[in-house]
Amino acid sequence: MNKMKKKNRISGSIRFLLIILILYLIVFLFSISVAKEAFLNFLIMFVKIIPILGMVFLIMMLTNLFFTTERIKKHLGEESGWKGWIYAMIAGIIISGPPYILFPLLGELRKGGMKNSLMAVFLYNRNVKIQFLPVMVYYFGLNFTLILSLYIIIFSIFNGQIIGWFLRDRLQGRSSSEE
Repeated sequence: MNKMKKKNRISGSIRFLLIILILYLIVFLFSISVAKEAFLNFLIMFVKIIPILGMVFLIMMLTNLFFTTERIKKHLGEESGWKGWIYAMIAGIIISGPPYILFPLLGELRKGGMKNSLMAVFLYNRNVKIQFLPVMVYYFGLNFTLILSLYIIIFSIFNGQIIGWFLRDRLQGRSSSEE
């Protein structure tokens, strides 16, 4: 009986689409010009979003193509050594964009064997924004910008070490309690 309820139930995304279509219909019934303007704004926004979605799809595809589990473990896993830290720092500085786009990528890398400490370094170094460096130099000066950027990079290593230490201890505690 529980399976029948699931089959007859409409998914949340379909329900949301139906609600939006009903709202558009109601607006259309009361004011055709407002509905037309809203629909045109939707189309303009949709056209602007398509390249971003394409970029996200391309990044995910390239990640799955080039970052095999073996490569992730070699370059970002437990045996990566100092190179893994450098890769995580550089990637964190270079990659821009909102974090909600990066979280699925980091989730896939973690499943592939990326260390938690390197993930923390990556996320911490996102605070060094290459595109904002010229503006920071203009407003705050070169010395301030360099020192702040170096502090962020240095403290990302400390942050990664602490995260790695806490999560390693927690994971080791689980494995010893399961025995």
